[in-house]
Amino acid sequence: MPLSLITRWKEYNFLFEELVKRDFKKRYKRTAFGVFWSLLGPLLQLFVMNLVFTQFFGRDMPHFTIYLFSGLLIFTFYQGATNSGMMALAANSDIISKTSAPKYIFLFSSNVSNLINFALTLVVFFLFVALDGIAFHPRFLLLIYPMICLLIFNIGVGLVLSALFVFFRDIQYLYGIFTMLLMWVSAVFFPIDMFPMHIQRLFVLNPIFTYIHYFRLIVLHGVVPSINIHLICGFFAVAALGVGGLIYRRYNYRFIYYM
Repeated sequence: MPLSLITRWKEYNFLFEELVKRDFKKRYKRTAFGVFWSLLGPLLQLFVMNLVFTQFFGRDMPHFTIYLFSGLLIFTFYQGATNSGMMALAANSDIISKTSAPKYIFLFSSNVSNLINFALTLVVFFLFVALDGIAFHPRFLLLIYPMICLLIFNIGVGLVLSALFVFFRDIQYLYGIFTMLLMWVSAVFFPIDMFPMHIQRLFVLNPIFTYIHYFRLIVLHGVVPSINIHLICGFFAVAALGVGGLIYRRYNYRFIYYM
């Protein structure tokens, strides 16, 4: 990070912290269960999907609940972070128009808020792992890598979506359709070995599937992913952040005229 960016970051560090607190509190404002919805939501979704898809895919698959939970965990983090990231600039247009704070700080704060939700759900995920009789192993520490890659990937996608949303509000509806399709092609609730090998290779082109696959290799199979999987995970993260950064840099000074 260039020195000028570090200086600006320190200057607006207090604003960043307040935005994270506001985003997190706003998410559960006027709800009976408050922050517990960050746990109840994924658990209810897991219960319904487990009830339905066990009949189709989980009858002969050991630890199917963990297989399903890991897919939902990663996909929900991606979906929540990118959806809130898409609205980050437009939702804070009043603040942006009155301060000289860097616009990316609003996107970063929404991602940190979603990261907190993800961390809370991850605790429940590991509880399910223990209850399902899966032994913990030091290799579980490797899960930090796909989490970091996914966080960077989410920020990159959020930069693209937030810029598009400023100029083209219909993107929110198109993106909703896209994420619905993405869930189906990310193998969240079915094993890919039901497809021919040439089709299975195509799944690796999907970043979300790759991050889910990494989780499942570590937790369910006790296998350290290959160097190729590590490189692919890192490539998706860096590529998304690079593209998002270029778009943000190009249109940064035009945002204010459309909000």
